[in-house]
Amino acid sequence: MKVTVAAIAQSCGLSTATVDRALNNRPGISAANRQRVMEAAQRLGYLPTAGAVPLPSRPAALEFFLPIRQNVFMGELADHIRAYASHMPLVASCRIHDLDDISPASLQTAVDDLGLQTKGVGVIAVDHPRTRGVMQRMADAGIRLITIASDVPAAPRSAYVGLDNRAAGRTAALLMGRLLRGLSGNIAIVTGSRSYRGHEEREMGFRAVLGEDFPELAVTTSVDINEDGEASYAETQMLLREQPGLLGIYCVGAGRFGVARALKERTAAPKPVFICHDLTPLTRGYLVDDLADVVIDQNARLTAEQSVIQLLGSIASSEPVIPNRYIEPRLIFRENIPAQ
Repeated sequence: MKVTVAAIAQSCGLSTATVDRALNNRPGISAANRQRVMEAAQRLGYLPTAGAVPLPSRPAALEFFLPIRQNVFMGELADHIRAYASHMPLVASCRIHDLDDISPASLQTAVDDLGLQTKGVGVIAVDHPRTRGVMQRMADAGIRLITIASDVPAAPRSAYVGLDNRAAGRTAALLMGRLLRGLSGNIAIVTGSRSYRGHEEREMGFRAVLGEDFPELAVTTSVDINEDGEASYAETQMLLREQPGLLGIYCVGAGRFGVARALKERTAAPKPVFICHDLTPLTRGYLVDDLADVVIDQNARLTAEQSVIQLLGSIASSEPVIPNRYIEPRLIFRENIPAQ
């Protein structure tokens, strides 16, 4: 039976107007009454759940640490987190920190500004001993943590939200092999940064499937551009110059702009098959202009929503780790680009 606002009001002995204000995080209600409403809503099963994980009975302060300036996807993810959190009654506040870069030092500097009332933190971070140390100190202070887009499994995080990156890399290799069926030659990998565990996993998965199913395609070059678009442009220019018969390029993370720019300037035909990640305004254009053949998208909106939900779920849960909910990748071609 569906639980109504009236049923919650009756359960906690308050008016329906008060219950409505509490559930929608509106002003004009005391902290004590807000807690009574949330506890009653939780008890009656009114509040949403993340899978089998109940959400907290009172609004929680959340913070996210993201290297937004690194690429467009990070910026879109931050925008979606803000938008979704603003409509969640159980989010008391949502603060997003734009990290200077992906280094552990940048994360540490940003975490020094962590709010005293914060209950949950989401991070996109490299898998490094100093990163794990920063996360351990937050966990020791009673803060629940989730990792987003790239996991740090040895850290005391409650959940990971994002793609199964190894499977994403394997998918890219399967697509590359089938698009180049019958051809033999060289493939290049452009990695955003192997400091990200997710990028390393994608490359491992890609290499595994090529070796298993398409031995006629060989990865002859793998460059790490450290999230630098200009570096990816220069490296791709050099690749195309030194390997005029290059059959394909797999861009594991950031650096898509540089690869696309080099391909656009290329005059020789045929163009290498180009597979990259994340549907953004730029990659939409690459598909339309036939610069990119496939975009493997991790859906920034869904990743953002699940990040907020899983973080709230980890705060509510008595378990140190809650089940992962991988984001299912979307394969976007020129003919099925979703509406913005």
